[in-house]
Amino acid sequence: MSASVSGAMQPAELASLISKTAVLMEQFDRRCGEIELRLRTHSGELERLSQQVPAIVRQSADGSLHALPGLVMDRLGGGLERPVQEYQQRLQRAGNELETAALRLGSQIDRLQRLHRLLLWKTVAAVAVCLALLLAGGAWLSLHYAGVIEQNRLPAELLQAYNRADVTLCGGRLCANVETRGRRYGERGQYVPVAPR
Repeated sequence: MSASVSGAMQPAELASLISKTAVLMEQFDRRCGEIELRLRTHSGELERLSQQVPAIVRQSADGSLHALPGLVMDRLGGGLERPVQEYQQRLQRAGNELETAALRLGSQIDRLQRLHRLLLWKTVAAVAVCLALLLAGGAWLSLHYAGVIEQNRLPAELLQAYNRADVTLCGGRLCANVETRGRRYGERGQYVPVAPR
């Protein structure tokens, strides 16, 4: 009796575990989808910005370089060479800062792509683990119920023998039409075969 109760509890526990695992996988998939959407949005924005930075630097440099000769002539004419040099230094610093920002932007894009790949691998691993658990649970259930069927096979054979025998109820008791000349069985020969129907 206790073996059948513990056997019945194990599939219930397995079903509960599978249900909880399915809920966790659903939440994990939903969160991965949200993160992937955010990553795509940020990646697109970063890529767009990284493509715009060289054009902005060129445009700024071109505009500055076009205005630079006139400014130099004015400064030289007025005896102000020093402010021109300071302006060039500021322009060079601004170019260096823009280049540093572009490099940082590129490294952030690389980090986001690595994170995205990591999340994809984690999702694949979680799905593989869940499939393995489902397969293991299915295999265990198959083996368990094969054992139950094997245990109940003998009573099924006995029931078939009862159905073929000439047996009936006599006043609430079982009566049988026995073969009186048949071979006897048992230690003292107390059993005789029942005649077939």
